[in-house]
Amino acid sequence: MIIVTGGAGLIGSAVVERLNRQGREDILIVDHLGHSDKWRNLSALRFLDYLEKDVFERMLDKGTLAGRLPGDKGLEAVIHLGACSATTESDATYLVNNNFEYSRKLALAALALDARFIYASSAATYGNGEHGFVDDECQLSQLRPMNMYGYSKQLFDLWAQRQGVLDRMAGIKYFNVYGPNEQHKGEMRSLVLKAFEQISATGALRLFKSYRPEYGDGEQLRDFIYVKDAAAMTVHFLQHRNANGIYNVGGGTTVSWNRLARAVFSAMGQPVRIEYIDMPESIRNTYQYLTCADISQIRAAGYREEVTSVEAAVEDYVRNYLVPDKRLGD
Repeated sequence: MIIVTGGAGLIGSAVVERLNRQGREDILIVDHLGHSDKWRNLSALRFLDYLEKDVFERMLDKGTLAGRLPGDKGLEAVIHLGACSATTESDATYLVNNNFEYSRKLALAALALDARFIYASSAATYGNGEHGFVDDECQLSQLRPMNMYGYSKQLFDLWAQRQGVLDRMAGIKYFNVYGPNEQHKGEMRSLVLKAFEQISATGALRLFKSYRPEYGDGEQLRDFIYVKDAAAMTVHFLQHRNANGIYNVGGGTTVSWNRLARAVFSAMGQPVRIEYIDMPESIRNTYQYLTCADISQIRAAGYREEVTSVEAAVEDYVRNYLVPDKRLGD
């Protein structure tokens, strides 16, 4: 039995879809569906059971997890991807409860059952990158996230390290993940989806201006990773139980917003029309101008698959999912 929390989300549903393609269906999905259409991400997936997050967390609090698992083979692994991922969330108490306390309870339960524990950290923990983007656990305490979301993720990384259990689990620092099944994410949807909607409606795309002289408008740089690649890297840790500690999951290179935008226009067969608009004052001081994952450590842990180029990934996403309005597995 594999538990996937956040299993109806962007990365979670892609992980379940990849497990399905490997013949695995002994999966318990945990999520909070709410009033969105996130349920559609589950419709083509194959899994044994589903639980709402609050029901599942009550099981953790009561210590009844082991006795309530479906199936008869016990718990093999927990892939913990459920979290509030909004970098603009300002309720620090909510983030601590949802991203730290919940993760800590689940980690302790998994370790007590000798189950593999794989969890989502975040590239947001690197802050402005002044200490680089290297997944070196010795530098964890030096990192300074620029928002509360990033700090809530760092809190768990530091707890696992200080408790001496980080070497019994795999923490994944996801960089900018995009791809099918992200419609429910609201303002946290990727530029690819937002661009598709804007170009479809107006024929043009709006990008933020740059406020640093070393970067032109739209030339701010990010490390983008297609969700199919992110899922493949995540499942790698399920199959390599001795790969423990912190690992970056990203493309390993930088791509400008302009390049990403041009890829969307190309996939849609539309001429490039980009308008540069003012960046909101509220995010100017915490805006990251550069992220780039060092993925040498996951390579050293045996991951050999090629990372999909932005152009190929955007073409697949737009033409095979956005245009026909399909989800992964459809």
